[in-house]
Amino acid sequence: MWGPHRSSGDSSSHIAVNIGGVKQVLCADLLARFPDTRLAELVRSVQSAAEDVSSLCDDYDAEKGEFYFDRDPDAFRCITELYARGEIHVKRGICPVCFMAEMHFWKVGSEFLDECCRSHLREVEDELAEIAEKVRTILVDREGDPTARGWQRVQTGVWRLMEKPESSFPAHVVAIVSFVFILVSSVVMCVGTIPDLQVEDAEGNLSEHPALEALETACIGWFTAEYALRLASSPDKVRFALGFMNVVDFMAIVPFFVVLLLTSLGAGVMELANVQQAVQALRIMRIARIFKLARHSAGLQTLTSALTSSLKELGLLLMYMGVGVFLFSALGYTLEQSHPETLFTSIPQSFWWAVITMTTVGYGDVYPKTTLGRCNAAISFLCGVIAIALPIHPIINNFVLFYNKQQVLETAAKHEIELMALRSGHGGGREEDARTHVCAAEHRPRTGGVADHQTPEMENMQMQSSLVHRS
Repeated sequence: MWGPHRSSGDSSSHIAVNIGGVKQVLCADLLARFPDTRLAELVRSVQSAAEDVSSLCDDYDAEKGEFYFDRDPDAFRCITELYARGEIHVKRGICPVCFMAEMHFWKVGSEFLDECCRSHLREVEDELAEIAEKVRTILVDREGDPTARGWQRVQTGVWRLMEKPESSFPAHVVAIVSFVFILVSSVVMCVGTIPDLQVEDAEGNLSEHPALEALETACIGWFTAEYALRLASSPDKVRFALGFMNVVDFMAIVPFFVVLLLTSLGAGVMELANVQQAVQALRIMRIARIFKLARHSAGLQTLTSALTSSLKELGLLLMYMGVGVFLFSALGYTLEQSHPETLFTSIPQSFWWAVITMTTVGYGDVYPKTTLGRCNAAISFLCGVIAIALPIHPIINNFVLFYNKQQVLETAAKHEIELMALRSGHGGGREEDARTHVCAAEHRPRTGGVADHQTPEMENMQMQSSLVHRS
């Protein structure tokens, strides 16, 4: 396939190409093995003396008989492996997205990639698609929809203000205020249970201090107004109402109004035992407000994503622990029956001992008193350590993966916003600049002057590559 340059009389069996300044001589018979590629088309054009050879390359030197291509020579060496070996391996140090662009230029399909390289490129494409989507979302949030009119424009503005902290400075302030209210509400709920800070009512029962109740009312007022504005401005209200975090927000508000309703019905209703238990349960439901922090914390969102992607590993952990708890609790109950002061009264009661032993907690309220029982406890301890340690590593890897991906998304988005601000300062409106960036792939010039139709997927890939290089 590789060899010295042949004479013009042998031009039908070999062609000379110059890829980015690197001259290479290729065998025409090997290139013809894949007739749909650009090099095979070039061979057919040369053999048939067609006049449209110039449309397949950037330049042609008739004296030297060389076809010039302004492409990456390292990527081209990988692509030529297709003709010799039937598959392509991507060498280290080559940008995956740029390599996909090179394959598209040479009209080589991704199905010719080796499986390991194909899976790697697929992962890179998915990551770049997430980065591009994040940047595109932020750009749209900053500029809004220029076609919106009237109430739709107001609705979009309120939605961005309440739901998109990165869209503007006022939205960022609203997010900070909401975060402060969540913290204040959580602290008030905890402090309100301290007996020294409680006051006695007319019946001698302890209740929250009036100052804490005032703070609680102010926090509920903010949460209610925030939820109502977000619901009213939501573009899809059904999807909004069924969202997990929105359900948490609703459950954090409802207990206050239910207790307020029951209180307004009169003291006779509040004296009922069932009503009092219901009120106590509703007050406990206020702890759901702490989950509202996940809306403003990227770390908590990353942890949630990591745990969601690790459900298989968590299932294995629970299975290991379940088998161990059942096995060692049964053994512990059987081995301890010979002791007159045994603490293992039944197998279900022994589950508690097995759980705290295998998780290395060891409260000491239940413990074996026989020699065989202690040996069983030692083995259960070692098995518990192993059972917990085995699935932990994949869970940690998933967390690191999601955390790094989140950092890349935030960094890319931040840099793109800064670039957009710089471009808008040199001329042109910000709205026009955002639309230009989102549609950049549609107006991107062709590389090397070769007439080459690019699919929307390749255009999107080029835009993603530009985002990564900027970040």
